[in-house]
Amino acid sequence: QVQLVESGGGLVQAGGSLRLSCAASGRTSRIRGMGWFRQAPGQEREFVAAIRWWNDGRTYYSDSVKGRFTISGDNFKNTVSLQMNSLNPEDTAVYYCAAADSRSDYGSARDFNYWGQGTQVTVSS
Repeated sequence: QVQLVESGGGLVQAGGSLRLSCAASGRTSRIRGMGWFRQAPGQEREFVAAIRWWNDGRTYYSDSVKGRFTISGDNFKNTVSLQMNSLNPEDTAVYYCAAADSRSDYGSARDFNYWGQGTQVTVSS
């Protein structure tokens, strides 16, 4: 199994920045990519960003965060971070780290097998 632990959530004013981090442990040799999702109250879990560990380390972003959020990772340390800039109240959600044990063009929860417990991000207006 793979365990994921997120950190870095909190409260920030609109226009501000936050950085989320996630560390994987356990059978990390299985991991082929890592990503972030978010879920606001009453809404479905939404893809935010992902990075793959093979080839060129390609990154993937949802349209709602492209240009504002940046995902980065270290496949040797099995860590991934999400730098979030220009935050707005619509970004308020619980953010989940995820890891995949298969190769894919990541963009859906179906691509990921392992999940963290989540960290709250609240953006005040």
